[in-house]
Amino acid sequence: MKESILDVLLFLFEHYFNDESDLVRDRDSLQAGLLDAGFSPAEIHKAFEWLDALAEQRSGPIAPVRPNAPVRFYTTAEYAKLDADGVGFLMFLEQSGVLAAEQRELVLDRAMALDQDELDLDDLKWVVLMVLFNQPGAEAAYAWMENLMFGEAPAPSH
Repeated sequence: MKESILDVLLFLFEHYFNDESDLVRDRDSLQAGLLDAGFSPAEIHKAFEWLDALAEQRSGPIAPVRPNAPVRFYTTAEYAKLDADGVGFLMFLEQSGVLAAEQRELVLDRAMALDQDELDLDDLKWVVLMVLFNQPGAEAAYAWMENLMFGEAPAPSH
């Protein structure tokens, strides 16, 4: 099995972070659970570094989306990792009011920090979900994104 940071993060998110019945866990017990699940210590360490970097970038309330915000140009490396579908999806989320510019930049930062050459659209959606989960005041955007991924198609935002 080829493990990646994203595999570890997804396991954590699906089994621990989104489980309201047991929100309080220390790092040691999380690491033990990941080792029991078969992840390597090196990948676990990288995943916790990724999460620490995300937590360090947590800010206060995000400024609302501006209707005529400037267009974001993507670097060659970003475009190579995300491809046209990923870039288009981020633009869609920003234009729909789901992501503010600051959140988009955080998603890009965390996507680029993953140890994968390319991220498919599903992987990018997970990164967006994890970033929104970590952002204060982003509960509505998180719920919208969660509904997009697990529920019925979301209603258009006006």
